[in-house]
Amino acid sequence: MRLAPDALNALVELVLVLAVLAMAVKLLLLNVWRAWLFLFPTRVQLLPEASGETPPELVPWARRLQELGFVPLGAHVQKSRFQRGTRSHDFAHPGERAFATLYLSALGGPRLYLLTPLAGGGAVLTEGAPSSARVLFGLSRAGESVSVPPEVLLQTHRERLKGLAPGADFTSHGRLLAGRAWFQGPGQREIRRQSLPGLLWTLVALAMVAFLFVGGRTV
Repeated sequence: MRLAPDALNALVELVLVLAVLAMAVKLLLLNVWRAWLFLFPTRVQLLPEASGETPPELVPWARRLQELGFVPLGAHVQKSRFQRGTRSHDFAHPGERAFATLYLSALGGPRLYLLTPLAGGGAVLTEGAPSSARVLFGLSRAGESVSVPPEVLLQTHRERLKGLAPGADFTSHGRLLAGRAWFQGPGQREIRRQSLPGLLWTLVALAMVAFLFVGGRTV
């Protein structure tokens, strides 16, 4: 049985419409949470979580931190709307006046950053992935190199703290407060920088849907 030309054209058009629609939906599912972050960077949530088991990829790093004198504090989750969140494991070293946070990047590699809240407000954040400026949500870039070893990162953090007045609360509660203050303040610019590609892809997906249902047919 052969289809009439008009029916065949209609079938081809339907297949193309469904393919484009499926692509648009996939783009939205992957990127809408990043678009939300770009528009509402202050909506980041830091929530405490039971420590549980440390992922095998992070165990050697956790041991090296403890050898340097860092004490485990537990875990927290960074999340926003439309996103499950990134689980991080926190440590503190009151003598070094620093928090250390371990987490797995989107590619499954270990990542580490040090954070020190300042007494007058603000914070010093030193992170160990040289190809990115800050650590947010486990996002990673193509070609990202291996994280800097903890002892090297700690030395760099010490240098950056010279002449500054760190805060005094290096408890698990203090860690949450420091993180929330970062995301409510200087971290907003970095959130928008990392979320911009997600916003652009979301706009592309919405444009595809609009074209299908508004401008895709001509008489």
